[in-house]
Formats: sequence, structure tokens, C-alpha cells
Amino acid sequence: MTEAAKAGLARGFANGPALVCYLMAGYPDRATSLACVRAAAAAGADVIELGVPYADPLADGPVIVEAARAARRGASGGFGLAETLELAAEFTGAPGGSDTPVALMTYLNPMLRLGLERLAETAEEKGVGGFIVPDLPPDNPLAARWRDAALAHHIDTVFLVAPTSTRERLETVAAASTGFIYCVSSVGLTGERESVPPLLAELVARVRAARPQGSDVPVAVGFGVAGPEQAAAVARVADAVVVGSAIVRRQADPEAVSAFVAGLAAAVHAR
Repeated sequence: MTEAAKAGLARGFANGPALVCYLMAGYPDRATSLACVRAAAAAGADVIELGVPYADPLADGPVIVEAARAARRGASGGFGLAETLELAAEFTGAPGGSDTPVALMTYLNPMLRLGLERLAETAEEKGVGGFIVPDLPPDNPLAARWRDAALAHHIDTVFLVAPTSTRERLETVAAASTGFIYCVSSVGLTGERESVPPLLAELVARVRAARPQGSDVPVAVGFGVAGPEQAAAVARVADAVVVGSAIVRRQADPEAVSAFVAGLAAAVHAR
């Protein structure tokens, strides 16, 4: 396990606005997905969000849904949580492993099948620094059990808020989140959009104000960022920008991923 993993996701947010790059594990095949993850990190991604292929996604748009389907029916037997953990280990592992923190984006059922305590232990061994679980709200009794196990193994848990979240919900999520708070920019599924929502700065301000006194857990904005111009606009108001579908759409070609992420990184880091 790298020192970055021991610190959870914090290392990715140490130098100003961060770029969080989502890629689908196992798509279009294992070797190419690993090459694309490495390309994204080398091109300037501050955090890698590694998607776990899942049959019934709650929040994913068509680009990510189709990538997950392809990964699940892959020639090597299909990708799931166990295979994604192994992919993360190959990315983070020594010698020559990356120090870029890795968060897995998965759903609760695969976690329960593996066992929450066992998963936290395994994730630490594989160098994973955090988990994003869209269908696990912080007031679910299982969330406390998972967070206890995760924190014992230096793993952050990221919860999500939306534009429709009440002040009470924002406070609950902000108090429970470690690593960062995932702020969904608009209601709906993941996917590229033509512009940044006009009230995004107000939403980010609401989320920051809901954090417990003394907390500076970063606020990251995702869903809809399609290119460098939008990424720069988000970076001006948030602590991190999450880009997913636009990267996954290029994931068959590591060189295309590298060029696109380099443009995003330049836009996000230009401060």
C-alpha cells in the first residue's frame, strides 16, 4: 500500500482545485482500462474515481451504463467489485505504482456480498483511498457500520448531495463525509451537458456552510462537465471538478484520454 492510500484521498486536494477523473474498470477490456487510468494520472488527474461495473446503476447516464455492460460481459469473464480492486492494486502497487489517490464508485449490493469489514480490509491492502456509494445515504444504519470499518483502514467515504437537498440533509452529509463531499450539479443522471448550471456557486456555498464548525472537507462538483471550459468554470467556485462520461467516451484509446485529461487539468489548475 502506498503512503497516498494511507492518507485516504487527502493528497489529491493538497494543491488547490483538484481534478477527479472517472474511468470504468474493465472497459473496453482490462488492459486498456488500466492503460487509460495510468494515462489520466500522468496527464494531471489529482484523484482517480474508478467505476465498478454494476447491472442496475442508480445514477449513471447512457455512456457509463453501456461501458459497465461491456465490462461485465467482457471476454475475460466480466468485471465486478473484486476485479476492480485487483485493477486498483495494479495501478497503486509498488514497484512503480502511482501516488494518485483512488476512490471506487460502487453500489451497496456488491459491498454487502463481499462483506463490509472484509471489503474495507481488502481495499486498504489494494491501495484504495475512498469509496463513493450513491445508494448508501449517511442515515442508513449500514452507513455507520461501513464508515467505522472504512476509517479503521484509512479509507474515506464520500456521500452525495443534490440541488434539491434540504439544509438538514446537507448538514447530515457534510458531517458524515470524509475525503470530499460530492455535489451533484443538477438533477438527473450522469452525462455531458452544454453548460454549467447558473446557480452552481450558490449550491456550493450552501454545501460549505452546512459543514460542521472547523471542517474544511472539500466540495467536489460532478455530473455534466463536458470539457475544459466547463471544468474551469466549476473550479472557480468548487474545490474539485469531477469528469466522467466525457472521459469514458474516449476510454478505448489511452492517447485520447491523455490528451483530453491534460486539457481538463490545465483548465482546472490554472489559478
